[in-house]
Formats: sequence, C-alpha cells, structure tokens
Amino acid sequence: MIENYNRIRRRAKEITVGGANHTVKIGGDNPIAVQSMTNTDTLDVAATLAQVRALEDAGCDIVRITAPSVESAKTFAALKEAGVNIPLVADIHFDYRIALACVDAGVDKIRINPGNIGDESRIKAVADACRTHGVPIRIGVNGGSLEKDILAKYGAPTAEALAESALYHAGLLERFDFSDIVLSVKSSDVSEMARANELLAARSDYPLHIGVTEAGGGRMGLIKGAVGIGGTLLRGIGDTVRVSLTANPVDEVAAAHDILFALGFDARQRMNIVSCPTCGRTKIDLIALAGEFEQAAKTAGLLDKPITVALMGCVVNGPGEAREADIGIAGGKGEAVLIRRGEVVCKIAEREIIPRLIEEIKKL
Repeated sequence: MIENYNRIRRRAKEITVGGANHTVKIGGDNPIAVQSMTNTDTLDVAATLAQVRALEDAGCDIVRITAPSVESAKTFAALKEAGVNIPLVADIHFDYRIALACVDAGVDKIRINPGNIGDESRIKAVADACRTHGVPIRIGVNGGSLEKDILAKYGAPTAEALAESALYHAGLLERFDFSDIVLSVKSSDVSEMARANELLAARSDYPLHIGVTEAGGGRMGLIKGAVGIGGTLLRGIGDTVRVSLTANPVDEVAAAHDILFALGFDARQRMNIVSCPTCGRTKIDLIALAGEFEQAAKTAGLLDKPITVALMGCVVNGPGEAREADIGIAGGKGEAVLIRRGEVVCKIAEREIIPRLIEEIKKL
C-alpha cells in the first residue's frame, strides 16, 4: 500500500527538520511524519520534558511546543541540554521577538501564523534568523485567525481564503530569500480543510502538514480527524499529520498511526486483525472473542508482529477471508476451524480459540 500511495502522491519539495543528532525529512518520498503538541505549561521544564519524552516513546516524529513569551525560549534550550533528540517546533503567535529567541535557543523549526505576527519587517526578521541557522518555517493558517482583508474578501474562512493566505505568506518569505517552508491550512470544517489542501497542492510544491483543527475529543474528534486526514492522504496530498484531540497528546499520536495503518501508509510493523461485524449466522461470541484476543496478543507481546489474523463468525465469508490471512478462525456452533495460510488445520472448541491462536502465532 505504501508503494501505491507513492505512485499517486504529490511530489513535494523535501524539507529537513532537526539537527545533527536526529533529523526528520518532510516531503519527497519520505514517510508521512506524525506530529503532536505538548499541553504542559512551557515554563515548567520538567513537565514539558516528561511529555516530550512520552510523545517520542509513543512514536511521534516531531513535537510542537507553544512559546508564549521570550522567556519560554529557555525551555527549548533546557530540552536540548537534557538530550532530547526529537525535533522541536516553537509555536509563535503575536510577538516575532519570541521566534528570534527560540531560534537562538536551538529550536529545529518555527511555526508562525502570519495573520497575527505583525508587519512585513517582522516577518523578514524571522526569515533572516531562520535562514542563518538553517531552521525551516511552517506557515500555519487557521480558519479562526485569518487576516481581516482576506476574511472580508471571502466573507468566511473558506478553503479559498485559507489557501490564499498561506500562498501569500509563502510568497512573502520567498521575497525575503527564504524557501525552507512547510504549509499548513487547518479548519474545524472537514470539507473546507480538505479543499484548501487540494488548492495548495495544485498551486505549490511545498510540503503540506494536514489536520482538522479543533476537532474535539472522543469519538467525534477521532472521526473528524480520520475523515479529513485519511481522505486527503488518499488524494496523494499530505506529508505530515496531526490528529488534534481534546485529550492527552499521546492519544493523538496513537490515532495518527492508526489512521496511517488503516490506509496502509504506516511502515511500522504491527498485527493486522481482521474480524467480521457479526450477523444472525454467527454462532460463537465473536464480539467478546475479538476483544479478548487483542488483549491476549498484547499481553503476549505479539501486536508488533507483522501478520494478519482473521477472526470470522461463520463459514459464509470466514474461510475466504481467513484464507488471505496468516492465521485465522471461522466460527461454527460452539467451535471454529483453524486456518493457517489458506489451509484448514483442525477444529477447535470455542474456549480453546484464543490460546490456540496465540500458540500458532508464536510459531509464525
């Protein structure tokens, strides 16, 4: 699936984020990078460091940290001194001097929202500092903070308004001889977000960071993020992603990897569990069995095994689906047939399904 995506993928300019210890390349043929953002008080170095390390352990590729004051630049320096390797992005609003301080502190990337950073001279100062230190700039445009003139022109934060703002500010940075740029246009409206990225993809070769902002928490937040990010990636558009959730940032990373895995775009090794939704033909308790199996596989340390396991409720589609899996079962009344790589191995009692599957998986 990754190969299929690369065939349709928009070929973006490659941007390097990070220093000598660890770099992440965005765009080109590079894997889609997963990002998240800390929600600690930036001035609380210990809490921020702990969360950055938790995000890195969860598989986050790039971490963004808000920088609300010039003083907060000290935290970025402290994180670097503590040995943090994951690239750090300073999130800047309103005061360009904070960006300059963060660049001096050794950040790996700056995110600015040009609509609230000030006049062109201030943007030029940030561009000059980033060029000198080899720090890329992400232009982040949100529906809630568009420039007044663009908002007046379109009457609402439409896809066209978002794209126009991002392209205008990219052009402004280019005038200041800066082109190490990532573009991001986000909206809480899923369709506007997707359309805005389509417009940028057609008009620019800069890498695109995609996500649905203010998506909410829980079930709907995940659905909005999955639809917006997944639908955009399936058009070949997108180089980095963030699933924005009103939740622990570590949950955002897990959700992003789940979305990429569902699309076939996550190169990390993990188990693919295929199970049917059940119907009136199902004669075993497949709903409970599916949950129990995943927990058993996790306990046994098998979820990182790159195999497909099929859990099917009956013999109508079960044998066919299981035939495509490395191992699987197709249920009957109080029993199931065990199928290994297309071959029926034996019948097993319902109570023996999970231990037998775990045993067989360990052999693969």
